Amino acid sequence: MALPTTGQIVFGTDGWRGIIADDFTYPNVRRVTYAIARYLEGAYSRECPVLIAYDTRFAADAFAQAAAEILASLGWQVLMTDRDCPTPVIAYHARLKHSAGALMFTASHNPAPYCGIKYIPDYAGPATPEITDQIVANLLTATDEKPASFPASAITRFDPRPEYLDYVLSKIDGDKIRATHLKAVYDALYSTSRGYLDECLTRLGVEVTALHTWRDVLFGGGMPEPKGEQLHELMERVVSEGATLGLATDGDSDRFGVVDERGEMLTPNTVLLVLARHLFKNKHQRGAIVRTVATTHLLDNLALQYGLELIETPVGFKYVGQKMREIPVLIGGEESGGLSVLGHIPEKDGVLADLLMVEVVATEGKPLSQIVTQTIAEAGGPVYSRRLDLHLTPEHKDAVLAHYKKEAPTEVAGVLVKQVGRKDGLKLYLEDSSWVLLRPSGTEPLVRVYLEAGSAERLEQLAAAMEGQINGLA
Repeated sequence: MALPTTGQIVFGTDGWRGIIADDFTYPNVRRVTYAIARYLEGAYSRECPVLIAYDTRFAADAFAQAAAEILASLGWQVLMTDRDCPTPVIAYHARLKHSAGALMFTASHNPAPYCGIKYIPDYAGPATPEITDQIVANLLTATDEKPASFPASAITRFDPRPEYLDYVLSKIDGDKIRATHLKAVYDALYSTSRGYLDECLTRLGVEVTALHTWRDVLFGGGMPEPKGEQLHELMERVVSEGATLGLATDGDSDRFGVVDERGEMLTPNTVLLVLARHLFKNKHQRGAIVRTVATTHLLDNLALQYGLELIETPVGFKYVGQKMREIPVLIGGEESGGLSVLGHIPEKDGVLADLLMVEVVATEGKPLSQIVTQTIAEAGGPVYSRRLDLHLTPEHKDAVLAHYKKEAPTEVAGVLVKQVGRKDGLKLYLEDSSWVLLRPSGTEPLVRVYLEAGSAERLEQLAAAMEGQINGLA
């Protein structure tokens, strides 16, 4: 048969995703699996098992089984989870079991029609570009054929819960939490965190009201994304039940969602600030603070106050995770809702993030809203953040990129640009301490503009100015 080209298979910041039955098909899954297998041949001994896990999406378990059969046919021992599993859990086991890495079938927070696959190396964090580049290159000659046969004994099911639950609870001050008699509302959003986050809370003595703790491949008609528009019921139940806080995760449980006692959603930037302060002041831990270019600069202020190194990375947790493998990192995170902390795996973990927020409330002994207000004030805030998703024609997008590559703006909304960064996209640091990041999507005609300013009025001025500039380049 003729060998296919890579087609629509593009590895982005966190693996390959596609629409089920459109481009995310069994033939393409087989191609990606063969491409990953070729990478494994040069990187690991076959004495190392390959792990496979999946989320709650339609056919994710069947896609995972298809991949397992290919790997078994190629002589690998496969350990496959006995049910859907959080990404941080399979990442933890990839390191624990001295594996050849793990294949995780998930589209994370994307809508129900999507599925995806990402490869997690044995170091328990996202694959870095040099690894994914090899996998993509292998796709050029990868077949999509089914294996003629495979030894069924090479595929073993295992339960990843016991070891991970013990591990993640060891990161939390359980005695302090048990002594405070907290009450939480937990919205699983039909995700993989059910049986993980709620089990941890119960073991910690937290009274838990749990919502949507079953598999629904349509995610209740919404998206498995822990943002306010998906969490109205959670926010209402926190208030009506007088809970201490509300907690949620995304589809594969690597992103967090936190609601305070007033039923108000905390931004991921706010959670990063609260936890950075908590780790430094209450847990007396030390290390660098690592954030992506799109994440709040209030973290820079805390790093300066605490005498810690502040490191800025491109967008994508793989870059944060890489720093965590190189140096001690107190906290690493991104504005999209992912974080990890000192001593944990270099992968974002929504379960741990939510548990740490419970620990914050138990430690501080005051309402979460008050902790947030105090933290933001200490960090020099408040600031206001926003992201614009500008859908452009391919020609317009190309024109915008060509213009800004050649010439960066010298001012935005009447304020001079004092520094230009090109670490990832175009970042404009303004003289009033506000900033703008313009970053194109790598897979669609979309340009994202991230903004942060000291007032809501200033934020709207920046947004209008950037949108006007971009529209004027059509």
